[in-house]
Amino acid sequence: MTVLRFLLRRLVVALPVVLGILFVTFMLVRVGDQDPVAMLAGPMADAAMLARVRAELLLDQPLLAQFWAYLGRLVQGDLGRSWQGNAPVAHEIAQLFPATLELVGLSVGLGALVGVPLGLHAAQRPNGWFDQASRFGSLFGFSIPTYWLGLMAIFVFFYLLGWAPAPMGRISMMVAAPPVVTGSVLVDSLIAGEWEAARSAAAQLVLPVGCFTIVATAPIVKHTRAIAIEVMGADYIRYARACGFPPRVVRRIALRAALVPVITFVGSEFTSLLAAASLIEFVFSWGGLGHWGLNAILLGDFAAVQGYVLVLALASVVVFLVVDLVVLLLEPRAGLR
Repeated sequence: MTVLRFLLRRLVVALPVVLGILFVTFMLVRVGDQDPVAMLAGPMADAAMLARVRAELLLDQPLLAQFWAYLGRLVQGDLGRSWQGNAPVAHEIAQLFPATLELVGLSVGLGALVGVPLGLHAAQRPNGWFDQASRFGSLFGFSIPTYWLGLMAIFVFFYLLGWAPAPMGRISMMVAAPPVVTGSVLVDSLIAGEWEAARSAAAQLVLPVGCFTIVATAPIVKHTRAIAIEVMGADYIRYARACGFPPRVVRRIALRAALVPVITFVGSEFTSLLAAASLIEFVFSWGGLGHWGLNAILLGDFAAVQGYVLVLALASVVVFLVVDLVVLLLEPRAGLR
C-alpha cells in the first residue's frame, strides 16, 4: 500500500508537468513562421481551397480553442495525422520508438557499466594519476559534439578502414528484415532465428551505440566520482575506518550510500539522451523516433512535433517512476518523504 501511495503521489505531481509541456509545445509550434496549409493544399490551390484546408485543421480558430480540441482528441488516443507521411502519429510513434529505445538503452547501459566503476575507482585516490586520466576522458566526452563524433567514426571506421558497414539504417539493404515483433531489428532477428539479419543488425549498432556510449559515459564518470568523494569524506565512513573495518567493507558501505544518487543520475541521463538521440540518428540514418521528430520540427509538422514531445515527456515520467521504485527498494525511508 505504501508503494501504491508513493506512485500515486508521483503521478499527481507529473500530470500538471506533462500538461504544461504540451501547452508550451502546442503554442510554440503555432506562433512560428511555418504555415503548413500551402504545403498541404499544393501549389495550384486557390484561396477557397486554402481556407477549406485551414478550417479542416482548425487553424482558423483561436489558439486556446485549438488546444482544447487537441486535448479532447488526445484523451481518446488520437494524436492526429502526420503531414510527412499522411499517417496517424500514434502509428508512426509505435513503429519508430523501439529503434530509439534500443539505441539509447544500450548506450546508457554500457555507459553506466563503464562509468560507475571508473568514477568509484577515481574517487578512492583523488588527484591521483587514474583520477586525472578519468577526468580528462570525461572532459573529452563532454566537449566533443555528438554529430561530429558520429561523422568522424563513419570517416575512420567505414571510409578509411572499412571495418564498419555503411551507416544507412538498422540493417543492411542486402539483407531481408525479419518480421516485426518488438521493433528492434536485432531482437526480432534473434526471435525469428534469422542469423544473417541478426549479424547485420548487430554490426549496424556498433558505431552509433559506441558514439552515444562515449557521450553517456562522460557525465556518469564525473558525477559518480563527485558523489563517491563526498560519501568517502562522510563521518560514518571515517568511523568505519577508525573501527578497523577492512578496506573492502568500507568500500561496500560507501557504495551502498552512493548507489541511490548514482541511480537517480543515470535515470536523468537516460531521459536527456532520449531527447538528444535525434542527431546521432540523423548522422547514421537510423530511422528512429529522434530522426522522425527532427524532420517534423524542420517541416513544421504540428501533430508530429506534439506527439514527439508528448512521448519524450511520458518517457521521462516512466523512467523517473522506475528510478523512484528502485530507490524505494534500496532506501525504504524515501517513501516516507
